[in-house]
Amino acid sequence: MPSFKTFKDINAWQQARALTKNIYATSNNGAFAKDFALRDQIRRACISIMANIAEGYERSGTGEFVQFLSMAKGSAGEVESHLCVAFDLGYIDKATFDQFSSDTAETARQIGALIQYLRKSGIKGASINSSGLRVWCFEF
Repeated sequence: MPSFKTFKDINAWQQARALTKNIYATSNNGAFAKDFALRDQIRRACISIMANIAEGYERSGTGEFVQFLSMAKGSAGEVESHLCVAFDLGYIDKATFDQFSSDTAETARQIGALIQYLRKSGIKGASINSSGLRVWCFEF
């Protein structure tokens, strides 16, 4: 049975981290870097995906975890919307848009799958292992 010993073990969090790094690098260039409102908003939305997965993981119950995962999934939608604006304004090219859009959709899909699993499972919350670490165990 797979388990998460830390939020960093969650694939959706890892995907969001990579997306955030790429968005930061891309939004540091050209006209995108000078559009402070869009640049900062897309960065905050990416960070929000990561932060909500992490915060939900650290909560004590499945219901809270699902709630924070739902917020993370919403932030993925926000990133996708901002990507459309960046593309429409010529800040990113089609290939970059397509790659970021695909990465964002995959992150949202992974979050959605975890939400569905948690809602269907009988898991009520995380357990604390002998090392004092919070552990969520899942069967996929």
